[in-house]
Amino acid sequence: MERRVTRKFDVVVLGAGAAGMMCAIRAGARGRSVLLLDHAKAPGEKIRISGGGRCNFTNIHAGAKNYLSSNPHFAKSALARYTPRDFLDMVEAHKIAWHEKTLGQLFCDESAKDIIRMLLVEMKAAGVILELQKQVTSVEKALDGFRIATSEGPVETAALVIATGGKSIPKMGATGFAYEVARQFGLKITEPRPALVPLTLDPNLLEKLSPLSGVSVAAEVRHGKTAFREALLFTHRGLSGPSVLQISSYWREGDDITLVLEPDLDIASMLKGARKVNGRQAAQTVLAEALPKRLAQFFVETRGVTGHLADLSDKVIDGLASAIQSWAIRPAGSEGYRTAEVTLGGVDTSALDSKTMEAKAVPGLYFIGECVDVTGWLGGYNFQWAWASGHVCGEALS
Repeated sequence: MERRVTRKFDVVVLGAGAAGMMCAIRAGARGRSVLLLDHAKAPGEKIRISGGGRCNFTNIHAGAKNYLSSNPHFAKSALARYTPRDFLDMVEAHKIAWHEKTLGQLFCDESAKDIIRMLLVEMKAAGVILELQKQVTSVEKALDGFRIATSEGPVETAALVIATGGKSIPKMGATGFAYEVARQFGLKITEPRPALVPLTLDPNLLEKLSPLSGVSVAAEVRHGKTAFREALLFTHRGLSGPSVLQISSYWREGDDITLVLEPDLDIASMLKGARKVNGRQAAQTVLAEALPKRLAQFFVETRGVTGHLADLSDKVIDGLASAIQSWAIRPAGSEGYRTAEVTLGGVDTSALDSKTMEAKAVPGLYFIGECVDVTGWLGGYNFQWAWASGHVCGEALS
């Protein structure tokens, strides 16, 4: 059997996603020989599908306050050293048209593929070798770095960067590979779980809410002291929409969440005011001016509210308004990694240097991006963490 020649590089990056490509670009631009490996057919698959195909590539408000981690201070260094403006400079240098949506979210005007092409151009300019559809079968510590067994033969490197992401969206090839490597080298893992994911309801409640499937409404969704005010969508499985995806990162099994529908309105005052002006109206008629008609009908029917407004006491109106704007629901679970946008938890930040992303106990081993216990809100924050963690890691690679 022919023995394959061992190839040697200054840096090997595993995972050609947002963080991995950014890291490879920075390391290559600094004169390092860089090999970027991925088992997928194409680089940046999560970039390609993000933002409805237009890639919500960053958020101008990104700061440590927008991230969940067992150490909320860990992300500060990277985020401060590579900002949304820094990434936007690259986007503009490549003449990619972009626009800002609500809440500081930046999107491509045309296609998410523009971001992938930009990164590929930058990698080529930096001399990065990109190899796709390559399997990594083992990683071992070597005398002067690491030895990696791949489907193309062995590779040796002084620095190994793990950028293989979390478990979310397994149909796109997501695995727990990063956690396996971390455990192999003695690093702790903060328990991974699906995040930015739709929540499911138990069958009995789901049956009651079945008339609402497909209805979207402005809402504030609360869990404890945390609240997000964005759209909510009722689905055939439970609850979705930006506000629910956001709160899913904070919710835990057995907890309630509170729905405040149309939070900018005072439903009780609206109904009482309408009672004064025209008491012969039905409550459902007035509610339908503020809520989708199916929601208005659902609430008056479930509360058993009948007759004209003039016939309704303050107590009845207040009860109806409370049902709409202080609605406690206990989700049964989530849709899991299948539809989760990101993975919460990951490589414990206490094991990593926040300035370089290097494992403190394993010189030359780095973890970046989603596989680290840093998870952003919905709206471009996770991409900014990928760019920032990848950039500072690439800067540190010697």
